[in-house]
Amino acid sequence: MPLRINDQAPNFTAETTQGVIDFHQWIGDGWAILFSHPKDFTPVCTTELGYMARLQPEFAKRNCKTIGLSVDPVTNHSKWAADIEETQGHAVTYPMIGDPELKVAKLYDMLPADAGETSEGRTAANNATVRTVFVVGPDKKIKLMLVYPMTTGRNFDEVLRVLDSMQLTARHQVATPVNWKPGQDVIIVPAVSDEQAKEKYPKGWKTLKPYLRVVAQPE
Repeated sequence: MPLRINDQAPNFTAETTQGVIDFHQWIGDGWAILFSHPKDFTPVCTTELGYMARLQPEFAKRNCKTIGLSVDPVTNHSKWAADIEETQGHAVTYPMIGDPELKVAKLYDMLPADAGETSEGRTAANNATVRTVFVVGPDKKIKLMLVYPMTTGRNFDEVLRVLDSMQLTARHQVATPVNWKPGQDVIIVPAVSDEQAKEKYPKGWKTLKPYLRVVAQPE
């Protein structure tokens, strides 16, 4: 079955560059980002893994762990990590999942069930659909899915922005408008009545339409 937002993130046990993990246990009570790659030693993915390493402190501030996946054995990942640090200037300190039997890629509907059971002989083009970002919440449900083509580098600044939005929404009953950035005005969700909003926002808000009420971002 295809995965959708608010589905339970499938749990799995897998070998990583930092040992064997149980995915749900590894997430713990925080947030997590799982981002996948079609093969080791691919150029676009090399830049992505390096940039994600650069952003690690920002995700850590938000109680969010990051973990990568590539359809290759863990032994290859360690060699690739050296290239990433050399060319991108940032060492990969988060775990990388080895998926040589394609189990996780299939579990997360990134490869079809009939894709076989080994990464051997497969090329990046064979695995082109293993280019997904999953954001998983503390409840272990999928909050976001982004799928990119192989030739377009992913925008992890955008993933960070969306994480800020979702965490804000989790704490307050607000939504964020188009192109929102932290610190900008937000929208009071329709589920909050005007009476409830008066309690939450005693300084008031701007009503553009009955369904569109704009207020300063809560602290």
